[in-house]
Amino acid sequence: MTTNVQQKNYALPIIVMIFLFGMISFVTNLASPMGDILKFQFKVANWMGTLGVFANFIAYAIMGYPAGNLLQKLGYKKTALIAIIVGFAGVGIQTLSGTAGSFGIYLLGAFVAGFSMCLLNTVVNPMLNTLGGGGKGGNRLIQIGGSFNSLCGTAVIILTGILIPEGIKNAQISNVFPLMYAALAIFAFAFVVILLTAIPESEKKHVASEESSQYSALSFRHFVLGAIGIFVYVGVEVGIPNVLNKWLQNPDLNVLGAGGSAAEAIAGSVAATYWFLMLIGRLLGAAIGGKVSAKAMLGVSSVVGLALTVIAIFSPTNVLVNLPVFKNGADALFGLEQVPVSAALLVLVGLCTSVMWGGIFNLAVEGLGKYTEKASGIFMVLVCGGGILPLLQNGIVDMTGGTGYQTSYWIVVAGLIYLLYYALIGSKNVNKDIPVE
Repeated sequence: MTTNVQQKNYALPIIVMIFLFGMISFVTNLASPMGDILKFQFKVANWMGTLGVFANFIAYAIMGYPAGNLLQKLGYKKTALIAIIVGFAGVGIQTLSGTAGSFGIYLLGAFVAGFSMCLLNTVVNPMLNTLGGGGKGGNRLIQIGGSFNSLCGTAVIILTGILIPEGIKNAQISNVFPLMYAALAIFAFAFVVILLTAIPESEKKHVASEESSQYSALSFRHFVLGAIGIFVYVGVEVGIPNVLNKWLQNPDLNVLGAGGSAAEAIAGSVAATYWFLMLIGRLLGAAIGGKVSAKAMLGVSSVVGLALTVIAIFSPTNVLVNLPVFKNGADALFGLEQVPVSAALLVLVGLCTSVMWGGIFNLAVEGLGKYTEKASGIFMVLVCGGGILPLLQNGIVDMTGGTGYQTSYWIVVAGLIYLLYYALIGSKNVNKDIPVE
């Protein structure tokens, strides 16, 4: 009877956390297509078009640890409310950049929005893991939250394509104002909902004892390796569709055999399909999360993703296959597009990356006890990999004269090898002698 009451009481907080998971993706994924718009609007180099993504994610490196301290001192609810206020300001600044026509103001807005995403991630992940009871249950709830995250991320890519039907070369920041306004409305709505929702808080009695302890979250080897794993994972997750989109729409290479706006529309559709497959993968992960361990899920997805990426690197670009994709046009929402087989394989990697975040986080914080809140903050510092690794990939493309798109995916291969190591070896808790109560 007690368990049923607790589950009923926790239903609303769980829904709120899942809703916040979606907000994170909505705002974060807007940075990638915005980068493509900025690249052409301000006539900047390929790598500079990635600076919006970089600014968004590098904010994690600055805010991650303070976010953990803030969560520990203020609790889940107050931290989430602060995050939403900051997010509203960040998206507002990005909107102003469209009016001012300023690349610098946009980067500032992306940077401020990154602070918000960091705070929200710091709240959402440990909250869902705790409400799910840790272990397989915690992993299952994070996978469910990740499904909504992918849904919002997919929607942003599709909507961006619809809003710039004349082609990305002629697009302006002002073209995506409707998405900016939608994000502002979402933040305002979320603030009201969370303000009126009772959020269960963690015990505060451990704060003093932790501060005087000779140990910290960094004393746990499996957590340190897991934090590195999240750096690698987010870089892999973001880098695959980011570089793929730029490659397919590159007019000089014309790998699709369709120039101008047609190539841009197909490229956007392919990127959106990657995020859609992440949604499918997370739904499957949520369905089996209570039965399959996070370790097994991470290990299998790393192996499959590694195989697909290596084959994609060596696949010829002149061999085309029909790939089911989302259509950015108004005539149809779904259809087939001819793309290089390597592009199709990279899209399929989305099924693998979909379940990795929940698995890594679940394994990394397992057995941390009173160190979990600060661990979540440290974890968020390393999310900056989502800005750094794609930047390196695009740098490789520029260094190869704008042709080495496939070569840049060796960074993804290295990342997946590390994640496989973490699943098989690095995730084992070898510090069980450290008191966590």
